[in-house]
Amino acid sequence: MSRAVPGSHDGTTPAPPRAVVTGIGVVAPNGFDADEYWDAVLHGRGGIDRITRFDPAQYPATLAGEVPDYDVRAYIPSRLVPQTDQTTRLVLIAADAAVRDSALDPAALPDDQVGIVTGLSAGGLEYSQRELEKLWSLGSDHVSAYLSFSWFYAVNTGQISIRHGWHGPGGVLTGNTSGLDAMAQARRYVADGLPVVMCGAVESAMCPLGLAIELTTGRMSTVDDRTRAYLPFDTAASGYVPGEGGAMVVVEEVGHANGRGVQPYCEIAGYATTFDPRPGSAREPGLRRAIESALSDAGVTPAEVDVVFADAAGVGELDRAEATAVTAVFGPRGVPVTAPKTMTGRLYSGGPALDVATASLSMRHGVIPPMINVTDPVRSDQLDLVLGRPRDTTVSTALVLARSDGINSAMVLKAV
Repeated sequence: MSRAVPGSHDGTTPAPPRAVVTGIGVVAPNGFDADEYWDAVLHGRGGIDRITRFDPAQYPATLAGEVPDYDVRAYIPSRLVPQTDQTTRLVLIAADAAVRDSALDPAALPDDQVGIVTGLSAGGLEYSQRELEKLWSLGSDHVSAYLSFSWFYAVNTGQISIRHGWHGPGGVLTGNTSGLDAMAQARRYVADGLPVVMCGAVESAMCPLGLAIELTTGRMSTVDDRTRAYLPFDTAASGYVPGEGGAMVVVEEVGHANGRGVQPYCEIAGYATTFDPRPGSAREPGLRRAIESALSDAGVTPAEVDVVFADAAGVGELDRAEATAVTAVFGPRGVPVTAPKTMTGRLYSGGPALDVATASLSMRHGVIPPMINVTDPVRSDQLDLVLGRPRDTTVSTALVLARSDGINSAMVLKAV
């Protein structure tokens, strides 16, 4: 007996509403908008360099992917500048860009018909550090009242809501997979009848506090050559390089998008998340199950997937685990694998969101962007890595992977 896959119509049960991406907003170390970023990844222009936001000389890691300097008042109302951390400023810029790209008129919808879901793994660390410095050096009277919310992990959802006057369902997810998880939650909102959702993640922790926290993981690269510091799936892999930025996207119910005459980038067709087993249990990590469940949710087979956007930890043990999961599902060298984040660094919650934006652009333009700097792939990984130059090919189905401290998320995107 055949089984109806999710999103199909079996003649008795109506198909659930389909969620499509209609607008993309990007802020990244190698591009301050989607067009600039896309041109950079196609030409292998990276944004990783020595940290400039503060002097990193006293730290073992000195590199990061920093968003280029910008005139904040050209993008953010002056009254918001003293209230907001860099993270929130960047997310507002990306959300505005996504709205423009979607040609959505916010005033054309009832304010309770637009939802907002964001991801964030930390909070406003740079703002928090600055105000805490005032507390210890000058006293509590010098600490901004805005600290009460600028540090909070839900602040981005709240500020987008205030800026656009959207009062529909909202939420926030945490962790480094949360940029992907937020888009999955947006898909659920659409399935429940909501026509439009703003979702994604943008993050910044470019301050001494943020760097000190990340160094405790023991997974950050301390190589000071920007072309050799972050080398996922390479024999010389030594850890990851952090970065800031990410992407926000407009997700719509497909009928609503069609009614506006908008051509979507893609459909969010499948998603799954799993937990890794307890350390020492001898059970395999949960990434393979996440991949297989996401494919099942989308109703596609491994053979139909045209590209995998890898999590690409840059840590030998984690890279081997990801390669094992990918080859278990797709077979040795069974699918092209890429990680454009080699040009930006790992952007915390913003990284998976930026991967979705990149995959969406890849599907629209028919090209897979490459990884850079990886010159000696681990042969036993048996991955078909897209290295050095873009690969022209039809991209109808893409898989995006993300991991975070025992959590694995996978999302399937399909051409519309």
